[in-house]
Amino acid sequence: MPGAVSVVPVIPPTLTTDRLVLTPPGPHDLDDLAAMNGDPAVMDLIGSPVHTREESWHRLLRYIGHWQALGYGHWTVRLAREGVFLGSMGLMDSRRDTEPSFEGVVEAGWAFATAAQGRGYAAEAGAAMTAWADAAGPARLVAMIAPANAPSLRLAARLGFRDARAVVYRGDTLCLLERTRP
Repeated sequence: MPGAVSVVPVIPPTLTTDRLVLTPPGPHDLDDLAAMNGDPAVMDLIGSPVHTREESWHRLLRYIGHWQALGYGHWTVRLAREGVFLGSMGLMDSRRDTEPSFEGVVEAGWAFATAAQGRGYAAEAGAAMTAWADAAGPARLVAMIAPANAPSLRLAARLGFRDARAVVYRGDTLCLLERTRP
């Protein structure tokens, strides 16, 4: 057919570390993601109300769609041997309505289940994610974190993010950190 556009499917990578496997998200992750997103302790850290199962489903579809539309996205993080769900981490084109805007810059984000926090899993997964981004992704990343979320601020610093500026998002003033490829 003349003028037809061919679409080449993106095959998201699986990343592995000593203890973890970061896999592309899929519908099979819904129950785990919904449980994490329904936990007030997790959602309070990221400054979000708890999500319903339906909202978690829509988020999961967004994670899947990022890979297909942009060639990068989130991974589901699990213990490599046991397969236990730990959280989600990845890259996104969020197009958030912030002041000032950071539209056009890839945003890193993460959330880990309460039981997975404080064990070094996020740092291990984050090192794998940033290594992948350094090799295959954009030269600059940002992360938007609530000032009260000390664990995420420490993780961001460990991953090489540095203070850039404050942004206002949905009426809240948040820290916008920046990381450039080494």
